[in-house]
Amino acid sequence: MALPELHLNDVSQAIQLALAPAFLLTSLAGLLNVMAGRLARIIDRGRHLTETEGIAERLPGHVRDELRQLDRRRHLASTAIGASTLASLLLCLVVSSLFVEVYLGTPLRGTVGVLFMLAMLSLIVSLSYFLREVHLATTSIRIAAAGSER
Repeated sequence: MALPELHLNDVSQAIQLALAPAFLLTSLAGLLNVMAGRLARIIDRGRHLTETEGIAERLPGHVRDELRQLDRRRHLASTAIGASTLASLLLCLVVSSLFVEVYLGTPLRGTVGVLFMLAMLSLIVSLSYFLREVHLATTSIRIAAAGSER
């Protein structure tokens, strides 16, 4: 099977089409950095509580409650990171598919569309879990602040 003849316009059009997903990848990298930072802080706080307070059986009730909440937040942040990573991988496949389409001359528009849709769904899931984790964090701070005012 002979490869189709490539024209400069075909390659430049593939590059133009790949720019939007590439910029989105840059945004996802920043988002992943923020999420990983939040996850690291959650883990550090959990370690601090368990190392400072001692063995889990002897932890005061409020510390056990905070550890349960930290575990829930850890799960949410971890899932958000996983979904963002999946969205990034799918976007990489979108960019690759665009170039394969040009170089091999195979019609992959349907594949590209499905991959992009899946990437956006993964991003929606990621942002939803991230929003939930942020909400839990801000709720716990409000409760602690309200309790100290009494």
